[in-house]
Amino acid sequence: MSSALVQVWWGQGFGGFGGGGGAVAWFRPLLLMSKLGVFPHSSSCGGRSYDATFFSSFQSKEQVLLDMRASGGELGWLTLPLENGWEIVQTVVNGSLLYTYSVCNIESTEQDNWLRTTFIQRRPGTTRVSVELRFVVRDCNTFGGASVSCKETFNLFISEADADVGTNLRKGQFRKVATIAPDEITRGKVLKVNTETRTIGPLSSKGFYLAFQDMGACVALLSVRVYYKTCPSTVRSLAQFPETVADSLREVEGSCVEKAVSTATPKIYCTTEGEWVVPVGQCQCLPGYETTGDSCQACKPGYFKPALGNDLCRVCPDNTRPSDTGATQCECEDGYFRSASDSPTAACSAPPSAPRDLISTTLSAEGKLQLSWDPPLVTGGRADLTYSVGCELCDVSSCAACSDKIRFDPSPSELRDTVVIVADLDSHLNYTFSVEAHSGVSQFSSQRPVAAITTALDYLEPPKVTLIHLDERTPSSLSLSWALSRRPPAHITHRYELMYRRKDDEGERDVTTYTVLILEKNSVQINDLSPDTTYMFRVQALSPEGNPGSYSVEHEFHTAPLAESQIQNNSTIVMGAVVGVAVMLLIVVGVLLLRKRRLSSRGRGGPEDPYFSSDQLKPLKTYVDPHMYEDPNIAIQKFVTEIDPNFISKQKVIGVGEFGEVFRGAMRSPLRGEVAVAIKTLKPGYSEKQRQEFLSEASIMGQFSHPNIIRLEGVVTKFKHVMIVAEYMENGALDTYLRDRDGELPCYQLVGMLRGISAGMKYLSDMNYVHRDLAARNVLVNSNLECKVSDFGLSRVLEDDAEGTYTTRGGKIPIRWTAPEAIEYRKFTSASDVWSFGIVMWEVMAFGERPYWDMSNHEVMKAINEAFRLPAPMDCPSAVYQLMLQCWQHDRAHRPRFTDIVNILDKLLRNPESLKTIADFDPRISIRLPSTSGGDGTMFKSVSEWLDSIKMRQYSESFARAGVTSMDQVLGLRHEDIRNIGVRLPGHMKRIAYSILGLKDETSSLSVFAV
Repeated sequence: MSSALVQVWWGQGFGGFGGGGGAVAWFRPLLLMSKLGVFPHSSSCGGRSYDATFFSSFQSKEQVLLDMRASGGELGWLTLPLENGWEIVQTVVNGSLLYTYSVCNIESTEQDNWLRTTFIQRRPGTTRVSVELRFVVRDCNTFGGASVSCKETFNLFISEADADVGTNLRKGQFRKVATIAPDEITRGKVLKVNTETRTIGPLSSKGFYLAFQDMGACVALLSVRVYYKTCPSTVRSLAQFPETVADSLREVEGSCVEKAVSTATPKIYCTTEGEWVVPVGQCQCLPGYETTGDSCQACKPGYFKPALGNDLCRVCPDNTRPSDTGATQCECEDGYFRSASDSPTAACSAPPSAPRDLISTTLSAEGKLQLSWDPPLVTGGRADLTYSVGCELCDVSSCAACSDKIRFDPSPSELRDTVVIVADLDSHLNYTFSVEAHSGVSQFSSQRPVAAITTALDYLEPPKVTLIHLDERTPSSLSLSWALSRRPPAHITHRYELMYRRKDDEGERDVTTYTVLILEKNSVQINDLSPDTTYMFRVQALSPEGNPGSYSVEHEFHTAPLAESQIQNNSTIVMGAVVGVAVMLLIVVGVLLLRKRRLSSRGRGGPEDPYFSSDQLKPLKTYVDPHMYEDPNIAIQKFVTEIDPNFISKQKVIGVGEFGEVFRGAMRSPLRGEVAVAIKTLKPGYSEKQRQEFLSEASIMGQFSHPNIIRLEGVVTKFKHVMIVAEYMENGALDTYLRDRDGELPCYQLVGMLRGISAGMKYLSDMNYVHRDLAARNVLVNSNLECKVSDFGLSRVLEDDAEGTYTTRGGKIPIRWTAPEAIEYRKFTSASDVWSFGIVMWEVMAFGERPYWDMSNHEVMKAINEAFRLPAPMDCPSAVYQLMLQCWQHDRAHRPRFTDIVNILDKLLRNPESLKTIADFDPRISIRLPSTSGGDGTMFKSVSEWLDSIKMRQYSESFARAGVTSMDQVLGLRHEDIRNIGVRLPGHMKRIAYSILGLKDETSSLSVFAV
């Protein structure tokens, strides 16, 4: 093309329009701008700006089959007719030839101009391709009288073939794909460049041709690009996935990288946009290998990894030999061992040496010995050190084990302290005591670490007489016996000194005279006493050497009167009869009580509450309310682990709780390394009551251990900054996570999330714990999309929302999530948690929609009492919605248990076909709300108010830019119009389209809004 043609002015180009030359003329300014490096752009497609780098912006996931601008040579496209039809125009841009096609035969009627591409090869596995067109269309009104037959559209056709047929292709072999209309028409000097992308499919032949038909428009075709998208090959969680054509949402199976395994085949989904989403399954490195980027590498020498997992290799512990490459454990050095209970990661240790400085102390007054010693010099670095004490009786020739009567306090074995008391020893005997040290590796040593000492009790104080008993009496005698404070040894014989006297009247004598008897046994009969007289007695024991013990207290006994002998005989007979009758009465009463107990146990067999079954009344573990403890600190010590604050580091503030800030941080653990944690803090200046309320949630969480319950790592209480440390959930609250991904997650994934929540609630129900505040905001999501129930602080203000709670005498409760009986009677049970779970199901299937929308609390309570129930969300499976309705039964005894809910969701997940039947959806229920309706009979006063009611406020500016400013214009929108406004996400397009459908009359056609 000559430079003279390129320099044509705008006025000349749009002046005398006629024939093909006119088309070239008005298009030349665009070529001039191209040569200068300036490209006009349009905001008609979602506000995207098209510049010189646009066509390479998605090369990482787009496979180009044809690119008109990038060809750099003669295109070889066929035109029909050969003259006065489509014309090729070329110019030099940045040193490269740029080819474009244009046609502008507006003065001639019955135009039928065709432009056909060369044969385009279809890649194997590709069933759909995208065709991107960039073009300029001239406004017919600018041509004056010549615009009678002028048009402002052209047509796109396709013809499939298994081989290149050259020019042997007729119009009748093409099928129409679409009519291409511009979003912006060029009227003045500024060219309006349009971009249109159409998806063509399904394709089955080996290739295809594209054709463009002009029927009287003034159009310039600047660029044609044909491409398809792929999800590039990738490695996720040590699972490698191949490059996959992104025709539709499809599940792709992967394989673990080398030296990694998985219990289930790893899977991931490839979206139509060429993105990988929702990975399922995880590969883990084999023992001896650690995760390094996207591969598993062998542990370096001196390091080891004992188990399957993605932990890093560890340095060999103390007292071990350096390991080889890829070691799963480190062997102990000579003389060092591990016990059977030691972890492979624990250091090796040596057996202990003998205890030191064993001494004995005689407690003669009590007949006891105290043994004490010092710990061994060598403990082997272990904390499980214990001691055992042995005892032998030794003479000149041999030793024998001590008798069983000898007592040790606290015990002769498993001693932690270095002191023991030995009791019931005999005097004048040589005892040999040995103390042996033990640890978990003592069995590996051939040496016994024993310390021994020999001692004897040369003097042992006689036992004390504790009680004197009257065995028999006559008018002239008393028979007595007595008991000792301890039983004397078998080889020692004690004698006794008995002193007695006649009890005189007070003040009768100044001197008391005793009679003293030395006895060989602990009983005596004293004769020659006066009848009906009181005598005083006291006894002391004498040692074999004659050393006296201490006297007993003085006892008094009375001799019988002279006439008592006959009375005694009669009384003996009467007492025998009385005793016999009493024994028979006791037997009868015992039989009756036993029978009554059996009958009452049968009567208590039924459940106390008809909602619970018998298996629910027998949980393996029962929740203990920490508020039952008088001192709340006891509950903390019992249920929660105290963490050293030096192991905790705060990194970033991620929220503000009721008591203080919430941080994302890290916790160092000897076994798990550094792990991410969430840290709740208590703001400075707290009171003791606030501290107890803050830690009560930890006392509750510390009792739970389940994969779908948030895990408590521990607390920091012995530090001025009190903290609760829990596992970190990367994706945050479930409701926020779902709102940010509206329409992106498949139904199967949503049901899987609900199954995890129900499993966690079943665990809580089995422990007899009632959550009271189950909602999607109180469910957290981790990086694997696992859902875990959290927030065990019971009643509290919800998200600073004055409408979020309903105040009663018992506190505040979240109305939208609470069962009717809990609102009216404050009857909180596992059945009321089931009602709340039904609301959570609705939230999940509605991608975080607010239950009951903008209705007030009083409107919600009134609607529920009038049997209103939330309608099925869009695209909700019928089986899932039916389970919601079961959870919302007004009679709590008719609601399913969490055990039933888990079983039902398991069956749905095992049979995905059951999720394809969609529940009926009535959008009018969801959008005609009292708080958003206009007061003049119309539903909404403005477009912004309507968008705000359906949670699509972010598109208000897009609607305004497109000129859609009234509700009448909204009612006239088509699906293509919604897309052109800039709504791209499938979930958002569905919500807006169905909302428009609900605004229309019931007889409106659904086909117009089919997505």
